[in-house]
Amino acid sequence: MTVKSEEPKTQNEAEIPIPSQLPVLAMRDMVTFPFMIVPVFIGREPFVKAVDSALSQHRMVLLLAQRDPAVDEPTAETLYSVGTVGIILRMLKMPDQKQRVLIQGLQRARVRNFVEGAPHPIAEIETLNEPTTELTIEVEATIRSVRAALEKVAALGKNISPEIAIVANNTDDPGRLADLAASNLEMKVEEAQDLLETLDPLGRLRRVNEILAREVELLSMQQKISEQAKDEIEKTQKEYFLRQQMKAIQQELGEAGEMASEITALKKKAEEVGLPQEAKEEVDRQISRLEAMHPDSAETGMVRTYIDWMLALPWAGTTEDQLDLSEAQKILDEDHYDLEKVKTRIIEYLAVLKLTQNMRGPILCFVGPPGVGKTSLGRSIARALGRKFVRISLGGLHDEAEVRGHRRTYIGAMPGRIIQGLRNAGSNNPVFMLDEVDKVGMDFRGDPSSALLEVLDPEQNNAFRDNYLGVPFDLSRVLFITTANLPDPIQPALRDRMEVIQLTGYTENEKLHIAKRYLIPKQVAAHGIGSEDVEFQDDAVLTVINRYTREAGLRNLERELATICRKVARQKAEGRAEPVAVTPDRVHRYLGPERILPEELLQEDRIGVAVGLAWTPAGGDILFIEAIAMKGRGELILTGQLGDVMKESARAAMSYARARAVQFKIPEDFFEKHDIHIHVPAGAIPKDGPSAGVTLAAALVSVCSRRPVRRNVAMTGEITLRGRVAPIGGLKEKVLAARQAKIYEVILPEANRKDLEDISKDVLEEMKFVFVEEIDQVVNTVLVAEKLVPSK
Repeated sequence: MTVKSEEPKTQNEAEIPIPSQLPVLAMRDMVTFPFMIVPVFIGREPFVKAVDSALSQHRMVLLLAQRDPAVDEPTAETLYSVGTVGIILRMLKMPDQKQRVLIQGLQRARVRNFVEGAPHPIAEIETLNEPTTELTIEVEATIRSVRAALEKVAALGKNISPEIAIVANNTDDPGRLADLAASNLEMKVEEAQDLLETLDPLGRLRRVNEILAREVELLSMQQKISEQAKDEIEKTQKEYFLRQQMKAIQQELGEAGEMASEITALKKKAEEVGLPQEAKEEVDRQISRLEAMHPDSAETGMVRTYIDWMLALPWAGTTEDQLDLSEAQKILDEDHYDLEKVKTRIIEYLAVLKLTQNMRGPILCFVGPPGVGKTSLGRSIARALGRKFVRISLGGLHDEAEVRGHRRTYIGAMPGRIIQGLRNAGSNNPVFMLDEVDKVGMDFRGDPSSALLEVLDPEQNNAFRDNYLGVPFDLSRVLFITTANLPDPIQPALRDRMEVIQLTGYTENEKLHIAKRYLIPKQVAAHGIGSEDVEFQDDAVLTVINRYTREAGLRNLERELATICRKVARQKAEGRAEPVAVTPDRVHRYLGPERILPEELLQEDRIGVAVGLAWTPAGGDILFIEAIAMKGRGELILTGQLGDVMKESARAAMSYARARAVQFKIPEDFFEKHDIHIHVPAGAIPKDGPSAGVTLAAALVSVCSRRPVRRNVAMTGEITLRGRVAPIGGLKEKVLAARQAKIYEVILPEANRKDLEDISKDVLEEMKFVFVEEIDQVVNTVLVAEKLVPSK
């Protein structure tokens, strides 16, 4: 670029002389460039006078931009010093005394100073002439770039008139092109003023080119956003149009009102039930889907069922706990006799809950034989806590979906039993009983025990996710109680999550108390008779307990009592209104012959017959283990449907007897010349377990040494090859079985001494217990004749 030293005047400047003093017009939010024609509205009085003064003289004014557009009376400090000299082309007075003036810019000018004392602003000015610029390659390239940018801006929707584009294409003056482009761009006042004060045409044109490039980018992005918004609007309009058509069709079919009212009711209910955020979002989404569906489509029913389930669950419905400890204890005592361990645990839970007000429910597992009151105890706990009670049976469950629910993609999908139980309870903190957890199965449909791991884990169940719901549900407030007859079949990981509480069988005395306090009043009321119609004597109840039932629990006892009550009810219905006193004789008449015959104790001490104790799911029992020796080659024969563990105990006893033959005074060649046959009567009943080890050893030593076994001593314990007596389980049931058989001396392992705490005092007072650590002690205790010297 070459700048000439001379500054020739343009034709316009030569033709129109510009005075040295001009009236000033202050422009808000606008900068006027030379050669541009702009309409200006003038309402402020000083500037109205300035226009009148210009019209009366040379029609020229100086247009200066305000630094702060909020100022109503600008001064020299609030106006820029560089502006544009303009000539008034036309003036129109408005009815409100304001003026509308059309002004054309002529030339840049700078204010030297303002004239003081004038009725309107007047400034002394000097005109600013631009340097002449040669049309070099750089200048021409910049001019073309600006022209192309102007065309692109116009194509992108910028409001640029076609006349401006024509003028821009026909001018080669970089300064005039820069002013033309700048006057048609949206810029801040500061940026436009900077362009106005830039006298170098090429520099000003470059700056305008940068602004145009930015404007092209902005307009391109704006056009993209507008197209996206247009697509969304068109999609919305299309959906709206289709919905309106659907509504019209539904109105013709008489369906619109019902569907709309249902949607409104669902939305209202969704706001009221207290859904968590994730559940609320899912319900709102499903309601929106339902609103857009046809009422008769198959999927509509599935969505409606899902929404109904979500809104029916007790997300925020909590039952207020009954935290009166004495009242809770009273309720538990009313419903159940004894069971102090369980009652204490529940009262402790209530005490902690009363102090903390926010405690996760424990996972309890009641383990005990059938009929001891595990399920009814759960109901009592719910009543003591003031909570709802839910019970589901897991016996024979094979399908994991029964716990976690089915996914909604399946036909007929439903939530799992846990969620179903909570819906039925209408509370998120019920007492939830999972019955028969030890009888859960497993097959190709999954492992329900593994699915229960999340449910019965206080660290995880606060966000239990049912497959059908698809959103987490808080189970941490639920008090889960599981029941089982045996703990061993329960999956180890599941058993580890639960607090196991053992419920043992009842003694004869306990059964009598329970029958008098609970069972008899219940059955009398259930059969329509009153307490004045029938009276049960204690001897009669004991007869039913001992001669007609054999169980650890109370189910069969209750059935037999119900049978007696039916007989009495029939007599009353037939008109015989006299009271009935149920005696042992009447029991035989009502129930028939005795079904349970006590084991006949031996009339005398016998060789090879020892009395053992066994545990069964129905309680304890006594076993007569018989052994005989006969000529043979040293074989051991075992009969009586013995299991593998019991057979191994018999072999261990045989090996121990052979190893201690000299000590037990058994002939040296006895085992080579004799076969030994061990039999356990009641051969139709399978038997297994290690606790008969000491009884087997006693019978073996007796038959080999020809010494009788005491008939009034029962024993239990596991045997080892070293002759040690190991501890066993089911001690209470076994002791009660011995007492019922009128055997009052029992040999027990020393390690089981601590378990006597679970046995009532009246039983302990009647019984004699001999605790042993070695088989030698057992032999010395139960075998008649001279005692053996203990082994060293």
